[in-house]
Amino acid sequence: MDENTNSPKGRNRISSVDNVFNIIETVQEMGPCGVSELADRIDVPKSTAHVYLKTLEDLRYVINEDGRYRLSLQFLQLGGLVRHNRTGYQAARSEIGTVSQRTGEVGTIGYEENGLRVLVYRSEPVEGVSDNAPTGEFTKMHWTAVGKALLAQHTDDEIRDIADRYGLPAATENTITDIDDLLEAIDEIRVQGYSVEDEERVSGIRSIAVPITSEDPDSENIAISIAGPKHRFDTERIEDELLPELQNAANVIELQSRHY
Repeated sequence: MDENTNSPKGRNRISSVDNVFNIIETVQEMGPCGVSELADRIDVPKSTAHVYLKTLEDLRYVINEDGRYRLSLQFLQLGGLVRHNRTGYQAARSEIGTVSQRTGEVGTIGYEENGLRVLVYRSEPVEGVSDNAPTGEFTKMHWTAVGKALLAQHTDDEIRDIADRYGLPAATENTITDIDDLLEAIDEIRVQGYSVEDEERVSGIRSIAVPITSEDPDSENIAISIAGPKHRFDTERIEDELLPELQNAANVIELQSRHY
């Protein structure tokens, strides 16, 4: 049996589980790699790295191609099943896809998980332009319109706790990095019912997002957004076209989630 460890991250952690996920994340970062390369990177004996990789290979979570290992699509299967079972996802995917096609801009769905924003879906029309973030990406909440819409569903004390946990690092020169400034912006989002990301994560990209609200206190925190080049997201277009499209989609998603 694996020994429990009392690491700074928490008590009663199983060291071999830490090791497995460290290996998985390292293989993803490195790309296809050999046993020796991995062992050097994570500072373990070559024999230890080989045993872990062989076990993951037997379980079909890594692929061995001529002695070089990469992650398998088994992870995609797991992620797809997790996403499929999230509350509101099916309705949100259909609606944000429609909004994306109507506006010609990239539509996204984001959930909050462990105080971070995770991108679970993106719809990209031919003319759509955004930051090309991959599905499944986790980011700091204060960087994106979706993240700020999600934060607006929290109390100020909860937002401070999230900021204490992850910090408020800058992604661009426009990122909000002061907690008081962030709370002021979140209060404005609560009043107006939507959030705007103005080159706060990627230069040249703007985005607007609205939360999907629910009367169920146990419902998941979810938001939808439209993103595109700043020159196509002027205030007039946001207020006259993009925001109404997004708000209508949110209303449909809320109704479908409530009754089906």
